[in-house]
Amino acid sequence: MALLVVMGVSGSGKSTVGSHLANKLGWKFYDGDDYHPEENRKKMAEGIPLNDQDRIPWLCHLHDMLMREHASGQNTVLACSALKKMYRCILENGETGINVQNSSGQPEEQEEPASRKILFIHLDGPMDLIAQRLAKRRGHFMPPELLQSQFDALEAPSAPEHFITVSLEKPVSEIVSIIEEYVRNRYG
Repeated sequence: MALLVVMGVSGSGKSTVGSHLANKLGWKFYDGDDYHPEENRKKMAEGIPLNDQDRIPWLCHLHDMLMREHASGQNTVLACSALKKMYRCILENGETGINVQNSSGQPEEQEEPASRKILFIHLDGPMDLIAQRLAKRRGHFMPPELLQSQFDALEAPSAPEHFITVSLEKPVSEIVSIIEEYVRNRYG
């Protein structure tokens, strides 16, 4: 079984890449933005960045969704910003991921069965390109003015996390092909 989280700052293409990838693989797709509580949506629409207390219940809910899909034997792709290492730890471990800290105060990896390990796909690119994309986007609750706060919060994945980084400067079809090849080689 495979659980994939397409992550990155707002405007990086998570939803587009995630939905195309899930469609190509024949897997289930969830857009994490669809599960933000109304309070979070309202806060962002007012130009107020979310803090950890805003995000933790949302991330715990997404974790529960992923674990339900895993338990039912469903390969799943989730689009979710997952900006901080702690957030990715919560997606993998639920509420227990909140309190797992090492001596430096950073979240510590917990051992999970290999079948439950989430592959994080970090869509990475320059802020100016993402800002251009956000400026063209209509009807989304995340205003372009909050992009800097997203970059400020971003802790790019690093070892020992289970991840790949893909440049968002490539066309969507190429990004999806790169990820699909990696997934097929890894998960058969």
